Parts: sequence; C-alpha cells; structure tokens
Amino acid sequence: MKKVIVIGAGFAGISAATSLAHRGYKVTVLEKHPVPGGRGRYFRENGFHYDMGPSWYWMPDVFESYFAQFGKKVSDYYELIRLNPSYAVIFGENDIWHIPASLSEFEALLEQHEKGASQKLKNFLEQSAYKYEVGIKKLVYKPSRSIREFLDARLLYDILRMDIFKSFSSHIRKYFHHEKILKLMEFPVLFLGATPRNTPALYSLMNYADIALGTWYPMGGMYKIVEGMCKLAQEKGVNFYFNIEVQKFYLQNNQITHVKTSQGDFEGEIIISGADYHHTEMELLPTEYRSYSEKYWNSRVMAPSCLIFYLGINKKLKNLLHHNLFFDEDFSLHAEEIYTTPRWPSKPLFYVSVPSITDKSVAPEGCENVFILIPVAHSLQDDDQIREQYYHIVMERLERLTQQSIRDHVIFKKSYAHTNFINDYHAFKGNAYGLANTLMQTAIFKPSLKSKKVKNLYYTGQLTVPGPGVPPSLISGIVVANEVAKEFPY
Repeated sequence: MKKVIVIGAGFAGISAATSLAHRGYKVTVLEKHPVPGGRGRYFRENGFHYDMGPSWYWMPDVFESYFAQFGKKVSDYYELIRLNPSYAVIFGENDIWHIPASLSEFEALLEQHEKGASQKLKNFLEQSAYKYEVGIKKLVYKPSRSIREFLDARLLYDILRMDIFKSFSSHIRKYFHHEKILKLMEFPVLFLGATPRNTPALYSLMNYADIALGTWYPMGGMYKIVEGMCKLAQEKGVNFYFNIEVQKFYLQNNQITHVKTSQGDFEGEIIISGADYHHTEMELLPTEYRSYSEKYWNSRVMAPSCLIFYLGINKKLKNLLHHNLFFDEDFSLHAEEIYTTPRWPSKPLFYVSVPSITDKSVAPEGCENVFILIPVAHSLQDDDQIREQYYHIVMERLERLTQQSIRDHVIFKKSYAHTNFINDYHAFKGNAYGLANTLMQTAIFKPSLKSKKVKNLYYTGQLTVPGPGVPPSLISGIVVANEVAKEFPY
C-alpha cells in the first residue's frame, strides 16, 4: 500500500484523505489541534456550542455529491434543514428584509421595490444557473495545472458565455437598479474576497446557489459536517493523529522522505499539505525547493481577515433570524478600508448568526448563542483594546437596530482575529478566506496544487484550486486525490 501523509484535518485535508483511502492508499492525517475541522473547528463553553468558522451551508448538491462518491448520503451523517426565511438584511431602523426561501415570494419582494424586477430576476437566474452548471460541475474539478485542460471547443464556448472578463458589479447592473437590491445581489460575492468591481461576473453562480438552491443548516451545528466526514474517513481506513505540529520536511532526490513533527518522524511516499500554502513553502521546505518566492506571495491579492465575537446571552433575543446581514452603513467605504487603503473600518458592516433560534442544542435553555463577524483588511495589528472598541461599535448598532438590550445579558464572550488566525493556522498575513477570487487568481493563475520542484508534494485547500469556502474545499481534496492517483497509481 502506498503511504500518503496529509497535513491538516480541515475540510480539504479530510476530503483528500478519504478519497485516497477509498482507492486503497494507506493514509495518515497529521493535525496540530486536538480536534479535526481546521477553520471549521468548534469549542464548548458554559453549555454553549460554538462553530468557530463557517456558518453558511450553501450548495447542498456539492455535499451530496461528496458523500455519494463513497456510496453514502448526507442523511447518513447529519440532519439537514432548509432555513425559511433564508436570512435577514438590515438596511436601517425599521428597514429589514426577510429573504424568503420560496422563489416566487422572493420575486414578489423584489417587485415591491423595483417594477419589472421579478422578470429580470428570472432572466438573471437563467444565466446564473448555466454558470453554476458549468462552473461547479465542470470547471472547479479541473486541476488547472495547464492551459491545455481548457482547450476543448465545447468548454471554451462555455467559458466565453460565462462572463469571465466582465465585472460582477457591471453585470448585475444590467438587470437591477434599486440600491438595496444591488446590495442584496452583491452580498454573496463578499465570500470570495474581493469587491464586486474586481470579481468576475462568472461568480453570479453564487446568486444561483443562494436564491435557487437555498440556505441550509445541519442540526447540531456546522461541526456535524466535520464529524460526518471524519467518521466516513475512518470507515475507509484513514488514521488521524492529533496535537501534532509538522516542523520540517526531509528530502532526497527532489522527494520528501520523512516529515518531522513535534512527536517524531513520519514516513510517506506522497505528501499532501492542507496547511497554509505559504507556511508550507517558507517554513517547512528548504529555499531551493520552493515553487514561489516571498515576492510572489506579497504580490497576491488576499481575501480579508475578520474579527469574530462568540457571545453567550442569558435571554432570548427578538428581531433576529438565524443569519442576519447588517448593511446599514456604506458598503463602498467599508470595501475601500479593506482593499484600497487597508485600515480598521470606520463604519463596518457586519454579520450576526444566532443558530440557537433554529437549534436548541447549541445553547442552554432560555439562552442564545450569538456569532458576530466583521470583515476587515488582512495584516492589521489587533489587540484587546481594538477588539473591545469594535465590540461596542457593533453592539451599539445591534441593540439599536433590533430594539433591545444585549450587552447587559452577555454571560460569555470570546474574540478571534488576525493573531489567532496566524497562531492557529499559520494564516498568511492573518487572512481568513485565502486568496481573493479575482480574474488573475482564478484556475491556472492560482498557486499550483503540485509542487514545481518536489516530486511527491501536493497542496489542497483555500490557497490553491478551486478556492476558498467549504464546498470548494471539499472539491479541492477530491481534485488533488485524482492527481495523486494518476501520478502515483496504486
């Protein structure tokens, strides 16, 4: 049996490990934390269960496809429910839109604010569905190691129809003009790490995922996905080792022979790093074996970091849904302070998740589990004073806009920002979401999933193809496993 070592038990690492174990490889996963999940880890405190990172469950078909390739179903591992309303958008005091799960109800909501918007939505979703079908079913499964992968007449025709050379901002304005509808439609691309002006219109496929496929939730929390994936991996024979930090690679004849860790050496014929790509290259590899220079990494456009607050509230809250987007301030100003002139934002937009509204298991009886996220520029200096300042900025607005006292009822509070991302994940520049999905950082323009100088070293996760997010990470693991199987057949 060929031995594979996977570094990191995040979504991509588990996906790669399971895919290769399913083919008969002997797979070992080394994880520095005491639990799997990577950025999708969890913690418990005072009866509260907190998902530390991802909180949106979109693209349910990707998860179904993932488990189906192993003869399983999502329902074998966790219970999934569709949220209705999908989420709330708070534009100001007494100006809140509840986004319905029903497409016809959503059309009616838009029509109330812009005459003809319902028909425009149908037209918009028709082309978005096409992009989703081609993008998620075809393009993201390409390893993107060569332009030759895309030199197929039908695929080239599909790509040309997908608006890759148009900006999302200009594309969406062909359909809608109402300021709030535009904000609503531009919101999904914020997950991609760039402004709508710098994001290819290809990514209107995210709107299809949002509006047509819906917003879902795994009962028990997002960590149920990790638990399900790990259980499946172990069923396939994957061995997990926790509390192990990878420290160095030993090489001979341009191949890694041993992986040095905090708990001894591990041998492997194939190495897959699901750890931070920059950290793997710059800290674990000798200089002569690095595919990319520090200059290259510093020229990359990174997605934002974020400041997160995990709160435990000793009462039930009103005027909030499971997911809530606070768009009561100027998005363009916040975007400028993330991307153009990076600094702590003056009037930040923010996101609030209250999973205990849907799931009583994540908070003690009569309490609420609250997750607050503020997108901010990477590479900022964060300290307790800054975190506390922004806590009060967002809490003042949250209390005012939802018309209730909250701070007086906080019985647990924890924050998480740049230094935590660096310490926990070696995150390059303290980023939270990897590389921004700009045109010149898509597909073949991303860092390669295979080392250019080390014969048996591969990469998976948010800094390589296809990109950031939970569904892309699942796909990333599958794609790299396919490449390993081709080049090191079992």
